[in-house]
This record gives sequence, C-alpha cells and structure tokens, in this order.
Amino acid sequence: MTIEEAIELFRKHQNVTVKKSTLKSYGKFLERFKARFSLREVVSVTADDIGKFLEECAETLSRATRHLRYAQLKAFFNYVIETSDLNIKNPCNAGVLFKTFKNVCHRPRKILDKETVDEIIFNSQNVRDRLILELQARCGLRIGEVLNLCASDVSGRKLIIQEPKSGRDAEVAFMPEHIATRLTEYIQTKQMSPEDRVFPLCYTAVRNLVTGLGKKMNVKISPHDLRRHSATYASRNGVPLEIISNEQARAPCALGTGMNCLP
Repeated sequence: MTIEEAIELFRKHQNVTVKKSTLKSYGKFLERFKARFSLREVVSVTADDIGKFLEECAETLSRATRHLRYAQLKAFFNYVIETSDLNIKNPCNAGVLFKTFKNVCHRPRKILDKETVDEIIFNSQNVRDRLILELQARCGLRIGEVLNLCASDVSGRKLIIQEPKSGRDAEVAFMPEHIATRLTEYIQTKQMSPEDRVFPLCYTAVRNLVTGLGKKMNVKISPHDLRRHSATYASRNGVPLEIISNEQARAPCALGTGMNCLP
C-alpha cells in the first residue's frame, strides 16, 4: 500500500467519524505529506523520514502545534497499520520523535490518593482488568508497555519492557510478589504461547475501562494518572526522586524496592 492509498483510506474513515474542524486540521497537512511520500510504500517510511518532514513543516510553529502535527501523523499510521494488518511498528513511536515533538503542559496535575486508586482497582470486574490497573498503579508501567507485554516477557517478578519510550531496545521492571503470582496464573490459565500478547487490547479499550471505573466514583481519571500515582506514592514512601525520574532506573536496585513493589 502506498502513502497516497493509505491517506485516501484514512480520509474515508475520518469523513464518518470526526468533526469538520478535525478534518480541516488534517487537510493541508496530509496533502503536504502525500506530496512528499505519495508513491512510497507505507512500510518503507522510517522514523528518520518523518522527523525530517516534521522539522520542515513545523520549524516556525509553536511547541503545541508541532506536537499536534506529530500526533496527527501518529494517528494516521496507527489507523493504517491496524486496518490493513501491516506487520510493522508505527515509525512515529520512535523515542527520539516523541521527545523532539513532545508538548509542554504547565497545568497542575491532580494526584490521586491511595484510597481512591485502591477502590478503582477493587471495583474492576475481572482478573485481566485488575492486572492491567495494578501494573500501572503498583508497578509504574505506561499503558503502552502493559499492552505490549508478551507471555515471554514475564518471568517471576521480572518484566521485560520491549522497545520502551526511552528508545532503548529493552528495560527491566519488577512486580510485587502478589501481582507476579496472579499474572503468572493468568497466563497459564489462558494457555498463552510465548509470543502471545498478555492483554490483546487497544489503548481506547483500556482508556474506556479506566474512565468508566472513575465515573462510578465520580472521579475523572486516565490511564496515565495511575502511573503518576505510582511515582508519587513511591516518593512519599522514601524512594529518591532521582531513581523515580531516571529512565535508566528499571533494575532490581532501583525499582525492585520502590515504585514496582508497592503494596
């Protein structure tokens, strides 16, 4: 599939799913992208190609608009890859692109208290949902990291985080014993093969799960709020800030007694 064909497919989807203002926002930008890569195969476009294109398009734009253009391309590739069942990773997920086009938000963030998070987790309907919530709130994993976990990435209390946001090939995180036991039992019960995703869901499904549980308690919450809670709770329990904030800190000495071992 060429970029031109992919954009046509994406636009047909948008015509029936998004507002006119969103269509307008994507319009000229996608036209410019098509003009640049029209005959290129989708699978041939690299993170480097996208980075150069975005720098040329957004050089004089504000930080927020630069981030918007990056997010739009990411949404485009996500849709095309999923709809066309392409066996590739979204090139926009490269760590260097995320950091280059990251938005800066200065709004104060509300940190959920432990009692609220506990009740949200306890109100989850099944083992799968509870594990997803606990891996974020107790272990500090990003939702993308949770959803990308394969059965082979789980070994005792150890989790192998493949292609983390830091841009490294892999990182290691650790779980509390009770979560590790439940996760292992869940994988065994489902009779998963090593390459099977533990949680074969999309981000939207998990976001709806989290927001739905929050609404029951009259709390506005997103998946990232659970990860943020994990970091804050670890800090309040004496884990040094340099360990919590350090992307390299996923090792037994760093997270094994901190964020990833909350009760």
